[in-house]
Amino acid sequence: MTTLAAVVAAYLIGAVPVGFLIARAFGIGDIRRQGSGNIGATNVLRTAGRLPALLTLVGDIAKGYLAVAAGGVLGGAAPEITAAAAVAAIVGNCWSVFLLFRGGKGVATGLGAFLKLVPLAALPAAVTWLAVTLTFRYVSLGSLLAALCVPLGALLFGYPPATVAACVVATAVVVLRHHENIARLLAGTERRLGERRA
Repeated sequence: MTTLAAVVAAYLIGAVPVGFLIARAFGIGDIRRQGSGNIGATNVLRTAGRLPALLTLVGDIAKGYLAVAAGGVLGGAAPEITAAAAVAAIVGNCWSVFLLFRGGKGVATGLGAFLKLVPLAALPAAVTWLAVTLTFRYVSLGSLLAALCVPLGALLFGYPPATVAACVVATAVVVLRHHENIARLLAGTERRLGERRA
């Protein structure tokens, strides 16, 4: 029951649709009907502007961190339960019960979750995201490469096997959620940061 409570709590915290709520608060309406249809900070930036996007980014990171922290408390700080809570938080963001199991792509929520779960691996991943995104202006490419860095960093820094496994699963979820972006990157049609839909 302890494990179940931790995972459910982490999922529900991760499932809070921050971008959806902020877009509504700023008068955009249903963000799922705007731009790319995603509820994450990138689509909020393109459709609502910088402040709503920043609030979405911070909110998504915060809920990922909080979800893992809550899961850890409910699970008695057991590494396996805390690791499961991190995956649950990202799954909640991607398939939110509050949005009929639609949601974001798990990147910002994943960053928050990893900052709590594997901080030594999350920080280099965040630097990778920043460097790639600023250099090439492809948020999706930066997100994918940063996500792939996390399990490698977790392994190199000697985190417990359950934690490394959770990082692998979470990275797989992020990559899966970016399958359309990957196709556009390969086709050369992915929009760069700052570009608006024609």
